[in-house]
Amino acid sequence: MVSFFVCLAILLIGYIVYGRVVEKVFGPEINRPTPAIAHSDGIDYIPMKTWKSFLIQLLNIAGLGPIFGALSGAIWGPSVYLWIVFGTIFAGGVHDFLSGMLSVRNDGASISEIVGIYLGKVMKNVMRIFSVILLVMVGVVFMVGPAGLLAKLTPNFMNITFWTIVVFIYYFLATLLPIDKIIGKLYPIFGACLIIMAVGIAGATIFNNGTNPMPEITLNNLHPDGKPIWPLMFITVACGAISGFHSTQSPMIARCIENEKNGRKIFYGAMVAEGVIALIWASAGVTFYNGTEGLLSAGGGCSTTVYDMSIGLLGRVGGVLAMIGVIACPITSGDTAFRSARLTIADWFKIDQKVIKNRLFLSVPLLTIGYLISLIDYQVVWRYFSWSNQTLAMIVLWAGAVYLAKYAGFAKPMSSLMAALPATFMSAVTCTYILYADEGFKLSISISYPIGIIFAIICLTVFLFRTLIPTLKASSNKVKL
Repeated sequence: MVSFFVCLAILLIGYIVYGRVVEKVFGPEINRPTPAIAHSDGIDYIPMKTWKSFLIQLLNIAGLGPIFGALSGAIWGPSVYLWIVFGTIFAGGVHDFLSGMLSVRNDGASISEIVGIYLGKVMKNVMRIFSVILLVMVGVVFMVGPAGLLAKLTPNFMNITFWTIVVFIYYFLATLLPIDKIIGKLYPIFGACLIIMAVGIAGATIFNNGTNPMPEITLNNLHPDGKPIWPLMFITVACGAISGFHSTQSPMIARCIENEKNGRKIFYGAMVAEGVIALIWASAGVTFYNGTEGLLSAGGGCSTTVYDMSIGLLGRVGGVLAMIGVIACPITSGDTAFRSARLTIADWFKIDQKVIKNRLFLSVPLLTIGYLISLIDYQVVWRYFSWSNQTLAMIVLWAGAVYLAKYAGFAKPMSSLMAALPATFMSAVTCTYILYADEGFKLSISISYPIGIIFAIICLTVFLFRTLIPTLKASSNKVKL
């Protein structure tokens, strides 16, 4: 139990201390009109109160990610706590804040356009394709998952196909309508439910500590099958530590915040809140199932596990919250994924979204493709989503590092290391994973590990010699003049 409370305290201190450092480095301009003010259109650019923007951002990025991912990551044991805590503070929080605030600074631009500004046209086009594919996969993952659970809880004629179509129709409306019509009204409620659900699970787990003790941190690999912590756990736990998907969601709220001073509370704050949720579920999972073997046997992170834990720990009230958590939450991540895909393509081809026929022109093909992909094996889609998700995070961090090197509000260009170091780490993670994993090249550890490290070193070297060192020299010359 001590480890849990220490980790929780570090997360909160990280938000207060390191969150302010990140904010100071970026340098918010409180008198600068935000896109919501400068480009208000009643569709996507709509000013929203800070508390509402925070809850929408939290639900956009969280959904089931910090629950499923954390439970699956806990199969390696309490060592996952360290990745959740330090990943959230030094990687995820930085990633989310920069992606959100860079969108604010660039008129609410989609993440692919932002990457293009700071990493060049080639990377912009790569990101356009990459992010749209990722967003569609996210939409599919969070279409099939809740549909499958609903099918278990309803009469036989309401099968998974029936519920997939129902969710599909909802996605169409949420993707098409102005952001304040559905998302702005329902998401704050669901976001609050997600927080209440996590607090309830934490309270029940702590209360039962006497009979079912919470494990303390150990660096030992406790995975029952002996699967390596590196890089598998760092890919498995995405949401709750760092997730590239978040960067596709942040521009939506970047188009709604009223002042740049609110960026830390909304973007960095939502990431820390997600980290807290992930920490709660990771600790609760390994405790509830009396160790990693029981958690693995139960299926790790899945709808059934979450439902059983909620009922077991919270009773009937927990069952209601579980229904909201394992059904409503993934649906609310899926609809914003398709909405972000629409906005990304609209930014790409400069298609005005004020006209409803233009929104239909983009929404119908996207959702049709998503439905067709939903017919593919769910587990296959999920595995490739996990890797592409962390790869996207890595690219966004490199874009953020370039921005900080050139335009940081404090201690530039050295402050760019705030993004460059976690970007280097994620470069090693993603490269190693795709080389080692079953859905990748299936290479041995002796080959995939050194190649992953070499790739990360190359990325860092390119950044140093193409961005950081030239910027340092330019800054030095200005001082001399």
